[in-house]
Amino acid sequence: MRLCSIASGSSGNCIYIGDEHTHLLIDTGISRKRVEEGLKLLGVKGEEIDGILITHEHIDHVQGLGVFSRKYKTPVYATKGTIEGIKGLTSLGKLPEGLFHEISADERFRLGEMEICPFTISHDAREPSGYRIEDGKKAAAVATDLGIYDEYTVEHLRGLNAVVLEANHDIHMLEAGPYPYPLKRRVMGEKGHLSNELSGRLLCDILHDNLQQVILVHLSKENNFPELAYETVKLEISMGDNPYKGEDIPLMVAKRDTVSEIVTL
Repeated sequence: MRLCSIASGSSGNCIYIGDEHTHLLIDTGISRKRVEEGLKLLGVKGEEIDGILITHEHIDHVQGLGVFSRKYKTPVYATKGTIEGIKGLTSLGKLPEGLFHEISADERFRLGEMEICPFTISHDAREPSGYRIEDGKKAAAVATDLGIYDEYTVEHLRGLNAVVLEANHDIHMLEAGPYPYPLKRRVMGEKGHLSNELSGRLLCDILHDNLQQVILVHLSKENNFPELAYETVKLEISMGDNPYKGEDIPLMVAKRDTVSEIVTL
């Protein structure tokens, strides 16, 4: 199994997970051209994508969906609420009939060699979800755009070999930053985004010896720095109630506009 971030942040998100037989995208919040350029670095063609898993209908996660899926006739998998939200976005244009496949949280399904388990996340969208993906040997998950987490979230992230996890903002930067007060409340709220500190604390609950890679994603341009997210998460791990130190965990921060290092499990 391989995974990488093609793009990450409030301006657009796209994650690749796949192997030699099955190729998946989680979200297409960037242009088709940028998706194709990212896939080229992976040695994957657009027409080889077996499915696009959508976490929710916000534009930074679906901006390129219409153009990409129309060109390649790629099946799109999302919850009923997310599909309804996507269909309400006139900027995407009309997607061809039959491309949408409705899925439900906690109901597993297969795409090629991959078994996928969607799970509910807390965000201000219609029916948002994260995804756990397994190939029989390895397991990875994508968990972004979640204002809070609970034991349900932790259960879906246990036993992973890699996790793509949100570290959106530094609380102090957000509080002192340029956002208007209602937007600050939204970001910090239970249906907003995960802070650096909470991201580190969530990791403390799922760490184990076979976790090979953590990729921090969806960093705010205005309220975070890559170095700050990296150091804060490491510190939370070192201070947490677990046997690990921050230096023990293979940790990287996904960049906004460039493809991340390709992780091979």
